[in-house]
Amino acid sequence: MNLKGIHHLSAITANAKENLEFYTTVLGLRLVKKTVNQDDTSVYHLFYGDERGNPGTELTFFEIPMAAPNQPGTSSISATSLRVADDAALHYWKERLEEYDVEHEDIAERGGRNTIAFKDFEGQRLIFVSDENNKGVPGGTSWEKAPVPQEHGVIGLGPIKLTVRDVAPTEKVLTDVMGFHKKDSYPSPNANEGQSDIIVYETGEGGSGAEIHIEERPDLPFERQGRGGVHHVAFRVEDLDELEKWIEHIGNVGLPNSGFVERYYFRSLYFREPNGILFEIATDGPGFDGDEDLEHLGETLALPPYLEPQREEIEAKLKPLDYKPGV
Repeated sequence: MNLKGIHHLSAITANAKENLEFYTTVLGLRLVKKTVNQDDTSVYHLFYGDERGNPGTELTFFEIPMAAPNQPGTSSISATSLRVADDAALHYWKERLEEYDVEHEDIAERGGRNTIAFKDFEGQRLIFVSDENNKGVPGGTSWEKAPVPQEHGVIGLGPIKLTVRDVAPTEKVLTDVMGFHKKDSYPSPNANEGQSDIIVYETGEGGSGAEIHIEERPDLPFERQGRGGVHHVAFRVEDLDELEKWIEHIGNVGLPNSGFVERYYFRSLYFREPNGILFEIATDGPGFDGDEDLEHLGETLALPPYLEPQREEIEAKLKPLDYKPGV
C-alpha cells in the first residue's frame, strides 16, 4: 500500500463568481468541473486543474456564501503550493501578480526551491514553487488555451504546509500509518527567534508533488476556518482495490473515519489526524471526462447520476456563472 502523492486540495470561497475569475483569468487554471457540493447541493463545488484535471493538479473550492473570513492559526492547512516549470516562470508570475495587484512576496527559497508566496482576493495563502531540477512525481500539462503562456502555466499542486501545536502525533500518523518519511527541514522565511524549523515529509516517488511540510507553532491560537481557508487535503491511490485496503488499514489503527465515500469522479476515505486536520485518500480515477467531452470540461453544470434527478431543483438555487473558457 503506497500513497502516490498529493491528489487534490479543497478550500473555501464565499464568492464562486469572483473565485472563478481569479483562478481562470489571473492564474490561468482550467475549470475542469463545475458541480455542486455533494453534502450541500445549494452551493457550487468548483474544480480547477491542468488540461484534463489530472490527479495531483486539482485545486477545488466549496462555495459558502456566508462564510466569515478565515482566522489563521494551528490545526490548519496553512499554505498551498502551485508548481510551475522553472525559475523563469517565477519571474513571469511576479510580473503578472503585480499587473493584477495581487498581494505577494518576493522570490524566496523554501526547502531548497525558489518560490513566491501570494494571496488571492479572500486571503487564501498560496505559493508558486519552481520545479527546476525537481525529481519525483511528474507534473501535469498546463492548458494550451489558458490566458498565460503554456510554458509558464501551473502544472500541479506542490508541497502542502500544515501548522500544528504539536508535531509529534501528526508525524506519527504520517510516518507509521501513511508511509511518509522525514526528508529534511528548513527555516521558515518569516521565522521568529526560537521558532522551530519547518519539517519536510515525502511519500511515493517524492519531489514537490508528494510532500507535506509541517510548522510547529504552540504559540498560536487554533484556526477558525472560513473564506480563504482550506477544508482538507487528499492523497492519491491508484484505484478502488487500493482504496479498500486503506479503508481497512485506517480502521485497524483506530482512526475514526468516514468509510467508503462515492464522489463519482473519484472514490474516497476521510479521517482526521490527531491535530484535527482533515485528510482524504482518493483514487486516481475515474476522472472528469466520463460525463463531459474533454474539449468542453467545466462548461455546464455537471451532476453525478445520483443527483441528476434533482437537477431542476439544484439549478434553481444556484447563481449562474459567466464562464467563457479559453478567452
